[in-house]
Amino acid sequence: MEFSAEKETVDFMTDPTPEAGVMRKFDEMTSKLAQARENLGKVVFGQPEVIDLTLATLAAGGHGLLVGAPGLAKTLLVTSVADLLGLSAKRVQFTPDLMPGDVIGSEVLEETTGGKREFRFIKGPIFCQLLMADEINRASPRTQSALLQAMQEHHVTVAGARHDLPEPFHVLATQNPIEQEGTYPLPEAQLDRFLLQINVNYPDLDSERRMLAETTGVQTSAIEPVMSGADLIAAQALVREMPIGEQVVDLILKIVRAARPDEQASERVRSLVAWGPGPRASQAFSLSARALALIDGRHAPSLDDVRRLAKPVLRHRMALNFAARSEGLDTDQFIDELLDGALK
Repeated sequence: MEFSAEKETVDFMTDPTPEAGVMRKFDEMTSKLAQARENLGKVVFGQPEVIDLTLATLAAGGHGLLVGAPGLAKTLLVTSVADLLGLSAKRVQFTPDLMPGDVIGSEVLEETTGGKREFRFIKGPIFCQLLMADEINRASPRTQSALLQAMQEHHVTVAGARHDLPEPFHVLATQNPIEQEGTYPLPEAQLDRFLLQINVNYPDLDSERRMLAETTGVQTSAIEPVMSGADLIAAQALVREMPIGEQVVDLILKIVRAARPDEQASERVRSLVAWGPGPRASQAFSLSARALALIDGRHAPSLDDVRRLAKPVLRHRMALNFAARSEGLDTDQFIDELLDGALK
């Protein structure tokens, strides 16, 4: 499935020639993100696509769901990202007995020195810039849902009082797709709040050989910060200023709308798809494509970026029904079909 990216010939919705000040900011941010990508590659081996998509998730201002078998450096990736970007980070190990208050925080009744009793809010681990929700599907739906307001609105409400989270605020959650005993599927509303679902696969032979050489010796690579929280906020603002071509927007809408089993869908989609992606999928495509372009040093996203993002954007925002499973069809294969149809 090859096609021309048309990186320089698309008609832009906005002026593609930025001012000198924006160009300078663009060059500075591209350089920092490139350095972050290079430094991550020194500690997380054989996962260049995972690194790019994780950085794109943060540069787009979103949250990421990392899905992979144990031992593939998901935790190392998150902690290394926090160190690289200079973010305050906390890790919560999600377990079946974890309660919402263990994540968000809770109010306790205290007696003051004057004998007066009053409630005091004790902040939970969610009050950080980068929260690692480790094995998020091991917690009950009630606890998983405790993240909903925080992920969307960047504040939490406890006993009617609003408590703002630090900026920037991001959640990088991990999930083990192999062992399903004692786990709970994430609610659709929760899944939709993750900008991308990033599947982490096994490294290739050369990368695993290099990993053995560099991680089992006396010295190991250390992560040095290359950005700050303020830099990340600036990158997110810059992403939203980047132009996006009409053809890129048309392809995004064509793919997303083709995945919905409504009256306008094809007979195959209606017969195989249980539920499809909502408008957040289109937003995720637009922001993530521009973030990838920024990381690569390109001034606008291309059709190649949309193709590259199709599975990370859609695989957790749609579900196939029993008829599809009986055909042996999985979500990624069906997304390939959607891409083939959209690119004809």
